[in-house]
Amino acid sequence: MEFIMNDSLIQQIRKEVTSLGVKELRTPEEVDTVIPDTQGTMLLFVNSACRCAAGVARPGLARALDHPVRPDHVVSVFAGLDIDATARARHYLGDKSSSSPSFALLRDGKLVKMIRRLRIERHTPHEIAEELIDAFE
Repeated sequence: MEFIMNDSLIQQIRKEVTSLGVKELRTPEEVDTVIPDTQGTMLLFVNSACRCAAGVARPGLARALDHPVRPDHVVSVFAGLDIDATARARHYLGDKSSSSPSFALLRDGKLVKMIRRLRIERHTPHEIAEELIDAFE
């Protein structure tokens, strides 16, 4: 059976993230404006339409952002849809972010923590939230 992404599903996935207060970066220019010059902490979520994003990453993100200690900024790019924006965001992470979904915590534009797909798909939303919260603190 082939998985088909329709506009309604794409909008639902995007809204699931933006409703948490996450700023979506959809173009390379938006990425260039936000990532390199942001002071403080920033969580970059590389979103995806895969099962582990829906079942683990996005629910884990929601739980983590419900915690009182949060990054100063939370942004996302959507792998597979906003291809150029995702490629530009990965450029800022070096060779550490070739997977999606993934999370990158940056401080003053420098990578300090990376959670890749392999780690996400082997854990629960609660475990991912705890790992993110530990990184925030």
